[in-house]
Amino acid sequence: VTLNSKVDPLSDEIDVVVYAEFDDDAALAAYKAHPLYSETTSQVKPLRELRYSADIVAAT
Repeated sequence: VTLNSKVDPLSDEIDVVVYAEFDDDAALAAYKAHPLYSETTSQVKPLRELRYSADIVAAT
């Protein structure tokens, strides 16, 4: 989790960025199934106005 540096004027609405890498789909699913993920999501959701998400499978 980090603050957006807002270098690109088209992304100035985004304040905070969450970045993560996972070895495979199972690891991502385990992350999303973890109770701490659910707890933090429920705390952050009421505070946000916008949400963007991107899932990328990188070539190895």
